[in-house]
Amino acid sequence: MKEATLADLRRSSKFFKTDQIIHIVNGRKKEEIGYFVPSALREDFIRFLEEVEKKRKEKLLKRVAKASKKDPIDDGAVDDGIA
Repeated sequence: MKEATLADLRRSSKFFKTDQIIHIVNGRKKEEIGYFVPSALREDFIRFLEEVEKKRKEKLLKRVAKASKKDPIDDGAVDDGIA
């Protein structure tokens, strides 16, 4: 993985001709800005993002199921809608 500053983005012709992920930082403030993922890694990155989203949704569903289990609806009861 390469590291680049915002100033390197101004030289975009050189910056975007890579097949590596680039870690972008603000050179003045030494703060992390984000990452640049080249199109050569697009498919792998999309699969990675889908897996992260799937895990996030599973975690949320487990939380909802646990909350529902703690607050069962008996005969004649009305759901309060809290999950």
